[in-house]
Amino acid sequence: MTNNDIFKKLRVALMLRDDQIVEILELVDFRISKSELGAFFRAENHENYVECGDQVLRNFLNGLVIHLRGTKENPKNPTTILAKHKAQIPVKEGASDRAEFNAKPKDAERARADQKPGQSSSALKKKPFKKPAPKVQVVEKVKYNFGKNKK
Repeated sequence: MTNNDIFKKLRVALMLRDDQIVEILELVDFRISKSELGAFFRAENHENYVECGDQVLRNFLNGLVIHLRGTKENPKNPTTILAKHKAQIPVKEGASDRAEFNAKPKDAERARADQKPGQSSSALKKKPFKKPAPKVQVVEKVKYNFGKNKK
């Protein structure tokens, strides 16, 4: 797994945008532009792909610690920070007011794919349930006393 893969996975897991990543890197006095940052997230076969160096990833991780936990003088709660990130994600139009689609059969005879048309459900024969064979214990149970001699 390369540094680029780690960077991508952290970005997705923490729901970070490019401008937020730039701000996190500025917490540790590491300046990078959005276009340079975007080159890290490209596909490896893209012409503008740039391999993420150890220094960039190290500074991002150090900045991420400060961003989520805060400093000793000014500690933060990481769950509230992550909740803010989630709240900043824009909601797609029509996503919440759209009802879930449930397909209905056009007529009752087509309702079940395993039946021929006109065949009732009572005509299907159900297989009786058979109990599985009892499991054979391969290894006997051992009681560990962890070096203590108990009488």
